[in-house]
Amino acid sequence: MPVSMTALCDDLAAESAELRAVLAGLSEAEWTQDTPAAGWTIADQVSHLAYFDDVALRSATDPEAFAAEKAQMDAEGGVDPDTIAERFRDLTGSQLLTWFDEARGRLLEGFRGLDPSTRVPWFGPAMSAASSLTARIMETWAHAQDVYDAVGAVHEPSSRLRHVAHIGVGARAFSYLAHGREMPSTPVRVELSAPDGSVWTWGPEDASGRISGPALDFALLITQRRHRDDLRLTVEGAAAEEWVEIGQAFAGEPGTGRKPQGDGR
Repeated sequence: MPVSMTALCDDLAAESAELRAVLAGLSEAEWTQDTPAAGWTIADQVSHLAYFDDVALRSATDPEAFAAEKAQMDAEGGVDPDTIAERFRDLTGSQLLTWFDEARGRLLEGFRGLDPSTRVPWFGPAMSAASSLTARIMETWAHAQDVYDAVGAVHEPSSRLRHVAHIGVGARAFSYLAHGREMPSTPVRVELSAPDGSVWTWGPEDASGRISGPALDFALLITQRRHRDDLRLTVEGAAAEEWVEIGQAFAGEPGTGRKPQGDGR
């Protein structure tokens, strides 16, 4: 079944709407509230999403401008999310919400008409337009999780978790590259229980390495929003064990992960 950019855009719009509903109710003081991401406030999480929405659209529609922007960043030492976040800390919550709305709207409009197989450059390996859009769903879900954790809101699991898991599985090789390691040739089977009770799978059935459990828990692991000890995942085999220690669904430098919460998840 061919990838539908319309369906991906609809899922991104739905994920965005859930986050926006939380953001719209925040006071100005709450925008400056710390999130579980060290040194990042709710405002930083939102500026990160808006900024990279604009960059993702530029990579797909004006690759030459994106290449020039990336070259400048590389000359300055590479992409530094903390430096980017600091750049927008003078914006108010209202200004950030407007930017998020407008950037996300531009992204959705621009990607709906793209061929899903179109190759687009990025800070990591180039990818298809469909993968780029799926990555925006993953990023939105992950950064929204930090916002929800900060305000004590529940991030209800949905079928959109499949996008997060899919990007995470596909990024296995990149996770090793980011850590300067060679990925083992041993395949890993991933079996996840979806929110609707179905099962999502990746990898060969007879793989010696296996990761299984709730899709939500795998998404939290692969986006580094929870420590493995706080998740209900079963990990079998050396290749799977190594992957869960370094896995990350996002591009860039190796993530620092999160400390165990000991909450019995």
